Amino acid sequence: MGSREKKKPNKSDLLKMSKQERIQLIKEVREKLQQKIIEAKLWQSLLDAESLTINGNIVCTPDQPLNGLRLCRTNR
Repeated sequence: MGSREKKKPNKSDLLKMSKQERIQLIKEVREKLQQKIIEAKLWQSLLDAESLTINGNIVCTPDQPLNGLRLCRTNR
């Protein structure tokens, strides 16, 4: 097995950034966190559902476990 290099997070000194850069960074972080919250709520609702139907197709039922699900993001 090959080893994967872990991404090192960009460390930024907020005190050395300009006000505009700080505002932009905070805005991006807020958007990413909101997206993660939405995804977590979606996954939780899928876990709580007894059966799952997507576009009329039954994907998961109590007697048949979910084999796999692929989500595709679209930028709008």
